[in-house]
Amino acid sequence: MTAYAIAHLHEVEPCAAIVEYLEKIDATLAPYGGCFLIHGGPVERLEGAFKGDLIVIEFDDRERARQWYRSAAYQAILPLRTQHATGDVFLVDQVSFPHRATDVLEGLPDAR
Repeated sequence: MTAYAIAHLHEVEPCAAIVEYLEKIDATLAPYGGCFLIHGGPVERLEGAFKGDLIVIEFDDRERARQWYRSAAYQAILPLRTQHATGDVFLVDQVSFPHRATDVLEGLPDAR
C-alpha cells in the first residue's frame, strides 16, 4: 500500500546547510522509489493557523519509506536539516480504495 513521508517544517533557517540538504536529498530517494508530491509552496488557509512548509514524499509502501529514512545516505544528510529546521516528520499509509469516511470507525468502541 502506498505510504507517505510527511514533514511539517515549522521553521527553516535558510543557510548553506539547507541548500546542501536540498541538493543531496533526491539521490537518497531514488533507490527507494521516493518522489515529491508536495514540497512547500503557498498554502491557502481555510481553517486554523498554518505556519511553515509541508512536504509529502510518496513511496510504494511503508517499508520502502522506512528503508529510505534509515538509509546511510539519508542519515548522512539528515543533520543538515535537523540542525537548521524544526518540525514534525512521520509516515502514514494511503487509505484502501474505495474508502468512505465512516471506515475509520471500524474497531472503535462505542463509535456508532
